[in-house]
Amino acid sequence: MESRLIRFWHLAFGIWLLVAACEQPREHTAPAIHERDSVSMMTTYGVNTLISDSGVIKYRIVTERWDVNTIKQPTRWTFERGIFLEQFDEKFHIEGYIYADTAWYYDQIKLWELRGRVRIRNVNGLIFRSEELFWDGIKHEFYSYKYSKVVTPERELEGTYFRSDEQMHHYEVTNSVGSFQSSDMEPEPEPEEPAKNKNAADTAKQEKPIRQAAVRHKATTKSAQP
Repeated sequence: MESRLIRFWHLAFGIWLLVAACEQPREHTAPAIHERDSVSMMTTYGVNTLISDSGVIKYRIVTERWDVNTIKQPTRWTFERGIFLEQFDEKFHIEGYIYADTAWYYDQIKLWELRGRVRIRNVNGLIFRSEELFWDGIKHEFYSYKYSKVVTPERELEGTYFRSDEQMHHYEVTNSVGSFQSSDMEPEPEPEEPAKNKNAADTAKQEKPIRQAAVRHKATTKSAQP
C-alpha cells in the first residue's frame, strides 16, 4: 500500500513538472518606442560657447540645456530651459543681447523662434519686450505677431505687430500706442493781448500747470521710427 502511494505522488509530481515546462515564460518589459524623432541626437548641459558666422565670431550662447535633433523636420536646436545670447560686431564689441524662456533654432532655414519672456537690448539703449519673436537669419530681420513693447530713451511704442532689422536701428510697430511729451503735441501759443483787454477769466484760462503731464497717443496706422 505504501509503495503504491509513493508511486502515485511520483506520478503527480511528474505531471506537474510537465505542465510547468509547457507554459510560456512571461517577460515584463515596457513597450518599444517607435517615435524615433522624439530622441535628441545630442544633449549638452551648462553651455557657454561662442558661435561664428563665415569665420567671424558673432554670438555667445549661454544656456542650461541644449538639445540637437537631426531627425525632426526641419532639424532644430532646442533650448527648453532658457537661453541668453550676446551679439558681437566685427571688432568683438557687444552690440546687444537676447533672452528668452524657451527657444528653437531651425538650422537648415536659419530661423530662431523665441517664446516666453523675450527681451532684447541693443547698444543704443533700446529695449524690446514680448512673448514671441522670430529672427530670420536669411532676411536679417526680427518680427512678432503678438503684443510687443519698444522702449527707447526718447519714446515708448506698443503694438500687436513688430518688424525690425537685426540691429534694431529701423523698426515698425502696427496698431500701436505711443507715449510722447505733451509739449510735442501742443500748438504754438498765440500772442498775448494788451493787459487792458484782459479780464480775470481770460487770465485764468491762459495759466499753465508747472509740470506738464504726459499724454498717450493712439494710432491705427503703421508707426515707424527711422
